Amino acid sequence: MPTLKKVTVFLRASLFGAVLLHTVLLCTGCRSAEDGRTVTINSKNYLKTQEKLQKLLANQSLSQETRYAVVNQIASNMRAVKDYNSLVLFLTGWVESHSDDMYNAYWLLMTADAYLANDAEPVAEYYMERILANYDDLMVKGRSVHFLCLQHLIKISDKPENRISYFNQLITRFPNDVNITELYYRLALEYEKLGDWTQALKTFRLFLDREDAPTIQLQDIPNAYLTAKQLVDFGSSSKNWTFETLEELVSAVQNAIANYDYRTLDSYKSKVNFFAMSWRQDEKDANSQDSFSMRSYMRGNRIRYEKELDSSISTPTQAYLRTWGWSSYLNVWYFYFRKVNFPVDPDIHGRWEWAGIYYGEKL
Repeated sequence: MPTLKKVTVFLRASLFGAVLLHTVLLCTGCRSAEDGRTVTINSKNYLKTQEKLQKLLANQSLSQETRYAVVNQIASNMRAVKDYNSLVLFLTGWVESHSDDMYNAYWLLMTADAYLANDAEPVAEYYMERILANYDDLMVKGRSVHFLCLQHLIKISDKPENRISYFNQLITRFPNDVNITELYYRLALEYEKLGDWTQALKTFRLFLDREDAPTIQLQDIPNAYLTAKQLVDFGSSSKNWTFETLEELVSAVQNAIANYDYRTLDSYKSKVNFFAMSWRQDEKDANSQDSFSMRSYMRGNRIRYEKELDSSISTPTQAYLRTWGWSSYLNVWYFYFRKVNFPVDPDIHGRWEWAGIYYGEKL
């Protein structure tokens, strides 16, 4: 694992004055590109400033700290006028010809940032990967270069295997700078995309074990805790309530209703994540989870069911059976069947389960 070098840059008073003077000359009558406003530059002054800095940089007696300040100012000036081509050529050329420069990781990060500014994300990803693989970390202006790279890479990479590596590095290397609970959940999703269900379930368990998991709010993932819990609970269950085909499941349920056999009907209900709710509720809502017995609703009532599934709302992976006679205030119940989506177990994946009940007529 790369070692962290804490770097503090000390500018000599004379150099600081010179750089400050050049910066003032450069920015006279201009506004910084950093704040998104239009930049107007006196080209003559800009070129003169850059020329002076390049001559100063050619001085072989410069200290490492002074050399850093000059390189950084040249690059910053190029970025201020959005001269990204020159910026990339200057920084990559510098890194290639000065392999001993302890700030090379930072120069390459600036290079990657230039590519990001031009929407060249694959090239930016290449440079940040190069930094992580070949350069020790360092702190510049109080920020870790490796941490910044990983943050960017998480946003721009679309390959699950790469994102898995980035999430793991953030968790192991920067545990105090990230929300580990959230990263466990997002890491598990990447394992899912890759088809590594064993690791996905293991990581979801790590997420569930976190103290703040039940209350965490993820912006783009509603009900994260309940979703993970349902998946993990299903993976740990016997799954002996599933049927090979939808036809077998529906026939068994209909026979149990016809015979008023509540015990058998109860045995067909999913033992994990079974819900009973109105059509407007969300099955992942904790209030929709229900483990009641059918006995109290079947006794004394005349229960009926349609002979066929409701084709208007059924799909290849979901099916609905209309039943009625359950109570005077909630007479109609739709039994909801779904195909099991659990690739981690090929013997279970693709079977069918009775997953829940919707109260009332369909919307």
